[in-house]
Amino acid sequence: MRTNRTRIRTATIGAAATAALALALTACGGDGSGTKSAGPANNSSTSSAGTSGAAKSHDANSDTDKDANADAATTGGSAKAVTSSTGKSNGGAAKAGGDTSDSYAYKHPCKSEDLSVRVYAREGSATQQVIEVNNTGANSCGLSYFPRVSLGSATAKDHSGDIRPLIPSGLGGAPAYPVKPKTAAIAVIDLNPSGGGSGVTWINELNVLADGDHMPNAEQLNFPLGPDVKVLDPKLGLYESTVADAVASMKQADTKS
Repeated sequence: MRTNRTRIRTATIGAAATAALALALTACGGDGSGTKSAGPANNSSTSSAGTSGAAKSHDANSDTDKDANADAATTGGSAKAVTSSTGKSNGGAAKAGGDTSDSYAYKHPCKSEDLSVRVYAREGSATQQVIEVNNTGANSCGLSYFPRVSLGSATAKDHSGDIRPLIPSGLGGAPAYPVKPKTAAIAVIDLNPSGGGSGVTWINELNVLADGDHMPNAEQLNFPLGPDVKVLDPKLGLYESTVADAVASMKQADTKS
């Protein structure tokens, strides 16, 4: 860290005064430093209570779960990155000065260490959850059209019976969904679109892999759902830039993911 150094000039000063000045400087630190520059600001956002709880990270086909920290459910951005090896959230402001073009994103899939994934209940809905993937890296990056999502039990040793939601059909176009730095890709899942009372009740966990095309199973994150959840014919929309657009996309889901 650089420091501002103040050069002390003297016009006429006696030997005794010079010695006293040297001792004073030594007592204050020895280098004559002036005001030090401030450290990096803490840009992590304040979170309100929600349904996401603590996230876990594990291989979808593994019996071993690793505990990890997750933000409480809120709206807005986040400056915490999820590491691919442990799933832990590490504080840090989004980097600056990179390539923010869509063309760059199409050629560079997002990396887990440059993402922050959060899940929270959508305001005004009893059955919908918002999946928010923030890019905290320096460059734009590309995600699959939608996150890979499954619904299961946190205590299950075999996740082959997890439920996968329907997704919109007729996908095509750009090679990836581009996410610029300090922005989020948002998807919405409705656990019970019809509101039926005969849904599955053993499900208590929402499993999310931000990019199902490029990321390994080990980078999947697991978010606990609230009590009394009933899952019936769930639907998941594509990534969008707003919650409203993500909800509209979710309503078009009509094919298996």
